[in-house]
Amino acid sequence: MLDTSFDALPAGGARRRNEMERSGDGQSGSGRGAAGGAVGFRPLYRQVYDTLLKRLADAVWQPGQILPSEGQLAAELGVSQGTVRKALDALTADSLLVRRQGRGTFVADHDDKQSVFRFFKLRPDGEGTGMPTSRVTAIAEAAASADERGRLDLARAARVVRIERVRLIDARLCVSETISVPAALFPGIAELALPNTLYSLYATRFGITIATANERLKAVALGPREAGLLEVAVGTPALEIDRVAVDLEERPVEWRLSTCLTQDVHYLSVLR
Repeated sequence: MLDTSFDALPAGGARRRNEMERSGDGQSGSGRGAAGGAVGFRPLYRQVYDTLLKRLADAVWQPGQILPSEGQLAAELGVSQGTVRKALDALTADSLLVRRQGRGTFVADHDDKQSVFRFFKLRPDGEGTGMPTSRVTAIAEAAASADERGRLDLARAARVVRIERVRLIDARLCVSETISVPAALFPGIAELALPNTLYSLYATRFGITIATANERLKAVALGPREAGLLEVAVGTPALEIDRVAVDLEERPVEWRLSTCLTQDVHYLSVLR
């Protein structure tokens, strides 16, 4: 039985911020910096990173929106343009921003192909785009189960919205998944027509941007329910992906349990 655990990205940028604090950028010392407070011995670009990350978390900039130029941000924050560039590079490496040559820097939009594949790791073995499509089979609000409370760090009386759907890759049934989100963070989501890319909806409708995803993988045999949804025999081997998604404020905001057929696809993880 395979069981691995890894972080798709550091939670809320925490690991990258720690690396920044350790490495420095030659601009530490006393004085005042991006957040308007004493810099101390922290690198300036680390403080600029945190300041810009807070703006993303507060939805000051919306998905797909262009950011002010490096020069404008540098003048506003009272730091050098090189310091701003280094912070923007770090946010881009965390897939929170997108650089478009000749156009500028934009807030990442989960509808973009690049952003979709940041979190969707299944790829076709042969030819094909690998772009997933989805079909919702059920959605309802309910009291959170013990597992949901544990995964999402919820109180005993909390409620969740459960979304059940199947996903297709190149028009072939491939994934059955159950998604649980806290009802308090996503009011009214059960009444919406859900798009293929939920993370884009989370950002644009509810102001919640997914920053990281922690996944656990396990080999399983399909039970009757999943086999029926995926139109295969009971006992068919499959890959189970247990994911908790975390937002920019480092809150667990989604638990997703996906059961995936792997006859024609594989799970691709790029390690750096």
